[in-house]
Amino acid sequence: MALRIANLDIDLLRAFVTVVEARSFTRGAQQLGRTQPAVSLQIQRLEAQLGVPLIDRGGRSVGLTTEGAALLPQARRMLRLNDEIVATLGEGDLEGEVRLGAPEDIATHHLPGILGAFARNHPRIRLSVTCDYTANLLDQMSRGLLDMALIKREPVGPDLGVRVWREPLVWVALDPSLATADPLPLIVAPAPDIYRKRALAALQTADIPFRASFTSPSLAGQLAALRAGLGVGVLPAAMTPRDLSVLGAPLPMLSDSEIALVSARGPDGPAGLLAQEVLRALERGPATAIR
Repeated sequence: MALRIANLDIDLLRAFVTVVEARSFTRGAQQLGRTQPAVSLQIQRLEAQLGVPLIDRGGRSVGLTTEGAALLPQARRMLRLNDEIVATLGEGDLEGEVRLGAPEDIATHHLPGILGAFARNHPRIRLSVTCDYTANLLDQMSRGLLDMALIKREPVGPDLGVRVWREPLVWVALDPSLATADPLPLIVAPAPDIYRKRALAALQTADIPFRASFTSPSLAGQLAALRAGLGVGVLPAAMTPRDLSVLGAPLPMLSDSEIALVSARGPDGPAGLLAQEVLRALERGPATAIR
């Protein structure tokens, strides 16, 4: 008796992964360039094909059943392999331009390897990277000057883009005794930097007096000031260099940093390919710290 083999539909798997990563049928449908009912039907077809429920539809947000959670990493592997084959054999002549925006710290420490690999795999696609504050990047997106952007957003704020990772923010300084200085010498970026906003709000809530000892829009400039012992700064925990100390009390806790990918285009074409690469490379958080 011949063994019956069922072939999974890549489009259905892509719909499943996109909805889960977007945490919403509506946002997933927008990313896929389809209607919400069409994407919901795709998920139902995949569930029927596998014979198990994948999405828990009982809550307000998208949740996974046990079977859905087991399928997710396997589906991502299948999509990655599919896209690698297509990139290598099917879209070798794909050309165009992708305009990507990102804050300087993310662009400097997390994007070079991703963009380098993408450029080697797609030599006919031109990459343009703009480094700026989140507010400015969103403004450029709204004016059609960028195709996508990695942005810093408030975890408790309005849902914007697809969350890529979330990690703690920490106070850092060369000399731990600076944590008790009165007023606290603060090393920050100018407004509207979100880390500056977090730092000032936390200090004001804790009624800790502070002064701006050094202000620089450049991460390199802030690190230089920190290493010179000019004050206390705020960094993502994974980006704290070994030669700086992480400070605790009496400084207040800082809410987590959240990075999201906002895209102005659908999943197809050069911008869609780059978006997939960025999400898959960073979805579990930054691979390395600058330690």
